[in-house]
Amino acid sequence: QFLFVVTFTTFLLCCVEYDVLFANRPLNHSHAGGAAPDRSKVTLPDAVLPAPQCAQRIRASGWIIFLLVMAAVFWLYRLVKVLCSLLSYWEIRAFYIKALNIPSEGLCNYSWQEVQARLISLQRRQQMCVHKRELTELDIYHRILRFKNYTVAMVNKSLLPVRFRLPLLGPVVFLTQGLKYNLELLLFWGPGSLFQNKWSLRPQCKRAGARQELARRLARAMVLLGLANLLLCPCVLVWQLLYAFFSYAEVIKREPGSLGARRWSLYGRHYLRHFNELNHELQARLSRGYKPATKYMNSFTSPLLTVLAKNVGFFAGSILAVLIVLTVYDEDVLTVQHILTAITLLGLVVTLARSFIPDEHTVWCPEQLLQRVLAHVHYMPDHWQGNASRSETRGEMAQLFQYKAVFILEELLSPILTPLILIFALPARALDIVDFFRNFTVEVVGVGDICSFAQLDVRNHGNPQWLSAGQTEASVYQQAENGKTELSLMHFAITNPRWQPPPPSELFLSHLKEKVQQDAAAAPPAQRILAEGPLGASLLS
Repeated sequence: QFLFVVTFTTFLLCCVEYDVLFANRPLNHSHAGGAAPDRSKVTLPDAVLPAPQCAQRIRASGWIIFLLVMAAVFWLYRLVKVLCSLLSYWEIRAFYIKALNIPSEGLCNYSWQEVQARLISLQRRQQMCVHKRELTELDIYHRILRFKNYTVAMVNKSLLPVRFRLPLLGPVVFLTQGLKYNLELLLFWGPGSLFQNKWSLRPQCKRAGARQELARRLARAMVLLGLANLLLCPCVLVWQLLYAFFSYAEVIKREPGSLGARRWSLYGRHYLRHFNELNHELQARLSRGYKPATKYMNSFTSPLLTVLAKNVGFFAGSILAVLIVLTVYDEDVLTVQHILTAITLLGLVVTLARSFIPDEHTVWCPEQLLQRVLAHVHYMPDHWQGNASRSETRGEMAQLFQYKAVFILEELLSPILTPLILIFALPARALDIVDFFRNFTVEVVGVGDICSFAQLDVRNHGNPQWLSAGQTEASVYQQAENGKTELSLMHFAITNPRWQPPPPSELFLSHLKEKVQQDAAAAPPAQRILAEGPLGASLLS
C-alpha cells in the first residue's frame, strides 16, 4: 500500500496532462485516409505524458525528489522490520509445531486456553524458563503484556497528558496512534528509554536518589523527540492526507453514512482495558458492547437538528429526483457540464441528512441502555450513575466511543499536535512518570520487571469502595481507580479458571461469589431468566 500510494501520487502529479484530460486544450487525432480530425474525443492515453517527459518533470521538482527520498528511506526501514518479523514468526511457527505439537493447518481449532495449557505442561517437562519450576497463567500474561499493563496503569492514574480543556470545545481527549508510538518510544523500547531491554528496567530508575536526574534526562528526550516530530511533520502530514484520501474517498462516495458510524477510541480502549487482558479478549468484550453503546448514543437527539435535517433532505431530494427523471427521459442530460457532480453531491447531502433523523419508534430509556453498555465494558465513572440522560454523560461517553469522522480528523491532525504535546505538555509530567515506574515496578523471578498493578493484588492496590474494603492497605496513590484491580482480578479468574490466586485475592473472590449468589437468590424469577436485562447481560459477559 505504501509503495502504491507513493507511486500513484507521483504519477498523478507529474505524468498527467490535466489540460488535455479536462478538454481545456483541443487535441488533434490524425486518421489514415485523410479523415477529418476528431477534436472532441479524448482518451486516457492522450492525457498521460511519455515516460521521458514524466521523468524530466520529476527531476525538475526538488520537493518531489526530497519526498521520494524520504519515502524510500522509510520504506527500507519498514522492509528491514518486516524481514526481522518474518524470522521471528518462523521461529514461533517452529515452536508451535515441534514443542507444542500444534500443526499449522490445525491451529485455528485450538483456543488460547488450550495453547496456554500446553505451554505450562511443556515447562514442567523441559523447564524452558530456568529460573522457576512452574509457569503460571499470570506469568505468561505478564510476559506478553508487560508494556501494555504499564500503559493501562498510566491511563488509569491519569498520568499521561491526554486530557485538555479547549475554548469553545470544552474538555477533549487526544490520543492517536502517532502519539502512542512516540510514548512507547520514550518509555519502553527507544534509545535512552526507561527499559534497558524487553524485560528489565534500568537500575538507576529503581533508585530514589536518581529521580531528579532521570526526570531531567527524560524531559530533554521528550523535547528532542518533539522537535524531530516537528521536523518530519510535513512528510508525515502528506502521507496521512494521501492515505486517508485513498482509504476513505470511495467509501464515503458509496456509503456517506459510514462517517457517522462509531468506533471505540484509542483512549477508550486503554481506559476500558483490564490489567492482563489480551488483545483478542479485549476485542471480543468491546464488540459485545458495540451495539448497546450505539443504541445509547443514538438515543440522544436534537429537535432543532432533526427539523433542519428533514428540510435539507427534502430540498436536496427534490432537486435530485428532478435530475434523475430528466436523465431517464433523455440521457443527453448527462453530457451537461457538472451534472454528474451535482447528482453525486445531492445524493451525499440526502444520505447525511437522513443520518440525523431519528427513528420515530425509538423509546427514550437512557438509564437502561447505559446499564447494558456497562454489562460489557465494565467501567463507568461514579458520577454517571443516575445521570445517563444528561448531555455531559453522553459527551464523556463520546470520548470513549467516537465518530469515525472524529477518528479520521484526529489522525490527520496528529502530525501537527503530537510535537506540541511532546514539547510543551509531556515534560511537566517527567518526574511523575519516573516516580511511577520506580514505585509500581516489581521484579518477578522468571518474568522480569512488571507493573505491580498487573499482579492483581487487592491488598496493595485494592480500592476500599469495593468489596475489598477492610482487606486493602493501599493508599490513594497506590490504589487503582474505578475498581480496576478488582475488576481485572475477576476477569482474569473467569478467563483462567485453573489459575490459583494469592490468598488475599482468593478471599476477595470467595466473598464476591457469595454476594453474587445472594443477589441471584433475591432476584425475581422473571429478571433471573431475562437475558437481555442488565443482570443477565452481565452474567453472560
